[in-house]
Amino acid sequence: MGCKEPMSIALLYERSENDEMGIKLTAEELGVNLTYIPFRKIALAIYKNGYSVKSKGKDYSSAVNDVAVVLNRAQSKNRRLFASHTMETFGKKVINPSLIEFECYSKLRTLLHFWAWGIPIPKTVYVPCDPYDTTRDGKKIHNEADIADLLQKEIALDEGIVIKPDAGTHGNMIILSKNREELVTNIQETKPSIINPVGIVAQEFIQKWFYDLRIIVFKEKGKAPVCHPVALARGGFKDFRTNTYLGNLVFDVALPMNIRELAVKCGKALSKDHEAWVFALDAMINVGKTQPVDDDVLKQELDKAAVAFEKVKKVKADETRLRDFPSWNTKLEAAFKDYMSTEPYAKVKRVIEESVEKNKHEIVFHEANSCPEFWEQTRLIAGINVAVPLIKGAQSLI
Repeated sequence: MGCKEPMSIALLYERSENDEMGIKLTAEELGVNLTYIPFRKIALAIYKNGYSVKSKGKDYSSAVNDVAVVLNRAQSKNRRLFASHTMETFGKKVINPSLIEFECYSKLRTLLHFWAWGIPIPKTVYVPCDPYDTTRDGKKIHNEADIADLLQKEIALDEGIVIKPDAGTHGNMIILSKNREELVTNIQETKPSIINPVGIVAQEFIQKWFYDLRIIVFKEKGKAPVCHPVALARGGFKDFRTNTYLGNLVFDVALPMNIRELAVKCGKALSKDHEAWVFALDAMINVGKTQPVDDDVLKQELDKAAVAFEKVKKVKADETRLRDFPSWNTKLEAAFKDYMSTEPYAKVKRVIEESVEKNKHEIVFHEANSCPEFWEQTRLIAGINVAVPLIKGAQSLI
């Protein structure tokens, strides 16, 4: 009897969060049947001529065996890298493949690829040693001052030096130094960890005003890569890190063609010869110190927009999503629509779009995310449901 060719698509995940439930909902709407593979509390066994994937209550081995393509949505970067490599070894195609996960795992590796392709990036310095070394007899050798000297030789401190963990996320441990004392202190606080395995990564401080951009690029097999024409702008004055986890707001921004072309180039730089992939790129516009709108006026509009966003936050916190995701999703869509229809939203959006257009040749790309969160803000603000290119990319590989 001949072996049946695997045809199904699997969603591999750690926990079923909004994005994963959104992928399931989208697959149903597209008429695509998904196989579900948990990748946390399982036992993955390999042995002579075989493998098994089992939880305490279920054996997923046959399901994995019948899968052709895996959508890797493990949230832990380490688990995601391991999952891609494992599934590829089992003969599966993966979005995104392990080589891509390896590049995106590290900010420095990502930037090296961008640099090699001539893509504009912030000036970045890597010092491979840690703030201190421990000798065999337990003594500490302090390297902070030497590291600070090396950084200051490359980046002007009066403009600000940003230290960031190489594998960090959500703005964790990204620190701005404005003087020598702060720089040395911040280097001391950068300890080896899972989000910063070794050494110090530092960048010049980009005068991005009050916003940055999240840009989606993707590719299906047999088709040219695509940049979604609208970016998610994260904006606010709460922190120089514009990450929304720190309380900043979100707006949609139309992208000039040159930025879209650069974003596609970023995707090509990271994807090498892989036939299908999805990335969320983070970019900043170096606006400089001349802004067309007074910051105080802008802060007033942002405060008004934040009031309108409270309805969105209330829906996002509603636990009924765990029991009835489709109904909760309808409420979420309505809340975002109301937020986007307000006058403060329109005013801030206009300011950002004018700024992007005026400074479109001053963009720098600084990070790529291989497993972006998307169901709420990217889908409903930027207008792209990332589940669609994920699923269509998987279909193109079968």
